[in-house]
Amino acid sequence: ENPQQKVAMLMLCAISNLEWDIQACLVSSGDVGCGTFQCFNNNSCDIQGLHHICLTLLHNAGRYDSQGKSYVKDALRCMALGLRQRISCVNRRCSAVKDMIYSLQRECYSRHQLCLALRQHMDTMGSLVQFHLLFPPGPYVELVNFLLSCGDEARSWVGRKLQTQCSQHWGELCGSFSSTCPFGQLDHSLNSSNLSIPAPIVPGPSYHTTEAPELEGRSIPNLVENETESTFTKLNVTSS
Repeated sequence: ENPQQKVAMLMLCAISNLEWDIQACLVSSGDVGCGTFQCFNNNSCDIQGLHHICLTLLHNAGRYDSQGKSYVKDALRCMALGLRQRISCVNRRCSAVKDMIYSLQRECYSRHQLCLALRQHMDTMGSLVQFHLLFPPGPYVELVNFLLSCGDEARSWVGRKLQTQCSQHWGELCGSFSSTCPFGQLDHSLNSSNLSIPAPIVPGPSYHTTEAPELEGRSIPNLVENETESTFTKLNVTSS
């Protein structure tokens, strides 16, 4: 075999092992809690965030009214069931797995009216709007895009939170970007796979928040180490 064939075989084996590992985990995960989402942690496709989103929503469930709890639990149940059903049918490429996850997020959040939960409980949902969790692009970006599509009030609220957090870590640099591209008035024509925001020039302080559980399996400084482009692009938005 020539070197190119060997590389191709190794990549095929890695993809096959990834799919088998995720499928095996999904089969053994329970129907209650966030076990299903944990199956996507620490894999070669670098799909991070689903488990932490679930933990954060459940952690704050006591603050919702009965209707809000129903919205959140139904959306999580929809996600868990969809992941189990679709993983075996999706193309084995990491990009295809990610696209399936993002599509399922949009479908479940919309079907189970997560926008209504946000409008009724903005302070509680605020623990999910964290600027540093947008790196690298993944499920958190898709979630924030969805929240930005929940109407003018929600879009302005999410935009203000992101702007404040960005300014805390990047200072005037972030402010100069926002003057031409306000977070509350973002381009509706982009999709999450195109998001690219550079890392701060000087490493900032620890980004841990007390509002939500710590993100398992992720080192915060590493979230931005691969973002080397110096051009600030706009956060994308899924239109409501």
